[in-house]
Amino acid sequence: MAKQNDYSVIYSDEDIVVLNKRSGLLIAADRYNPDEPRLDLLAEEEFGKLYAVHRIDKDTSGIIVYARNADAQRNISMQFEQRLVQKTYHALVYGRPLWNELSVKLPLLPDGDAKHRTVVDKKKGKFSVTEFRLIGNCGSFSWIEAKPITGRTHQIRVHLAANNFSIVCDPLYGGNQKPVRLSEIKRNWHGEEEEERPLLSRLALHAYKITFTHPTTNQELTFCAPYSKDLDATRKQLQKREDNNVNIIYGRR
Repeated sequence: MAKQNDYSVIYSDEDIVVLNKRSGLLIAADRYNPDEPRLDLLAEEEFGKLYAVHRIDKDTSGIIVYARNADAQRNISMQFEQRLVQKTYHALVYGRPLWNELSVKLPLLPDGDAKHRTVVDKKKGKFSVTEFRLIGNCGSFSWIEAKPITGRTHQIRVHLAANNFSIVCDPLYGGNQKPVRLSEIKRNWHGEEEEERPLLSRLALHAYKITFTHPTTNQELTFCAPYSKDLDATRKQLQKREDNNVNIIYGRR
């Protein structure tokens, strides 16, 4: 049974369902995690049979689209294959980029090492492109917008890591799982360190926006997924710290 915070419904009709999922949920069956909670099974309790048309990582929060019939699945899946779908992600990373925009073109090979990670492989890897834009800096953190042109496994995480930027709380590609704490952000913080609860303790990557064509009406649709409570609380605290310096506009396109 789905919990109230597992997902929220952004849009639904007879052909599609657009959901905003929490971090930690698989969106479909996974051979490496067969017993993990799955969004599709939870949402099917509300909507009936759902058909996957794309994927986002288990630990990524945000927007996911399902088809509600086979015809819609074929149509939307073809849009993804033809790279007609526009996807936008927001990520909180360690460090301060010296660039405002960055285009990364590095071939990627999934399951390329003993940890089953995606790796950069110029001989065997598939063509992969991600467009990055700096949203703003705050202390030792930066907010990054990522637009993957291709859709490889862990593409954003690997392309950032290849340019020496790791997403906050990414143990697979960042090498650590250090949470973000208010004591690190707020000046003159006077709480008890032993009792402090982290603001953010999961992968700081959010599938924020998606644009595609409706499979029946042919209307272009754009949907945005609000940040989850933990990510939004982190955003607000960072913005409070440097509200004159950081232009982190929630909902900015």
